[in-house]
Formats: sequence, C-alpha cells, structure tokens
Amino acid sequence: MAEANQDPVFQIQRVYLKDVSLEQPNSPEILMSQEQPAVDIQLGVEATPVADGIFEVAVTATVQTKIGDKTVFLVEAKQAGIFEMRNMPPEQLNAVLGIACPQIVYPYLRGNVADVIQRGGFPPVHLAEINFQAMYEQQQAAAAAEPAAPQIIV
Repeated sequence: MAEANQDPVFQIQRVYLKDVSLEQPNSPEILMSQEQPAVDIQLGVEATPVADGIFEVAVTATVQTKIGDKTVFLVEAKQAGIFEMRNMPPEQLNAVLGIACPQIVYPYLRGNVADVIQRGGFPPVHLAEINFQAMYEQQQAAAAAEPAAPQIIV
C-alpha cells in the first residue's frame, strides 16, 4: 500500500478567468474609420506554487488593435487553473507545468478573449492554436544557453 502513495498524481482542481479588461480609448471617433486595424497579440505563461503539491498556472493574452498610432481596442486577459501534482521528478513537473497545464487552460482563454472582443462591438479575434511543447523547449534551450541567468519555472 505504501507504493501506491508514490504514484504520480495530476489533477485539475479548477479552471477560472482570473482577470480580463477591454479598453476602447479612442471610441467613438476611431470606429468611424474604414481602415483595417493592425492586430498585435502577445501571450505568456506563468506557474506559481500555491501550497504543497498545488500550483496555479496562468496563461495571459494581450490583444491590441491600432489604426496608425491610435488604439482601436486593447484586451488583456488571464485564464488560470489550479492543479495538484505530486510524486513527480522535477524535470517532469516542470514539463507538466510548462506544457500540459497551459494546453488545458488555453482553450478557455481563447473563448473568453473572442467573447469579450465581440461584446465590445467588434468581430471576434480568434487566437491561434499554440504548440506549448515547442514554446517550452525554446525556453529551456534559451535558459541552457545562458547559464548565468536564474532559472524560472514556466
């Protein structure tokens, strides 16, 4: 029975929208423009220990559209999940935090961002699918290339 307690544990405790904002600083004038806005999308992932074996993983998105130097709209959203992870070696834990958890949380973020933009009176912006494994591997390679930099769990 003691061996069963050493099996790896991975459970989703909760997925939730942690933060969302929509700004239209140049409305209503900018809405009269017939120009197509330029869209800039930034994504980020962060993992934070909450308690022993419990982690919060958050995926953030910033979507900004501009016509010239004027912002049409700016959406900032953070979708998070609470995950229980126990009895995993550190390298496996880091990979789960950097790949599996964001893959679970991201579809919720995509839906919420599209919904907020549409509720703001704009056609929805659909965030592209993300290969979190490739993103994680790039971050690990960058961290290995700079041994003096402090290592951050992603």
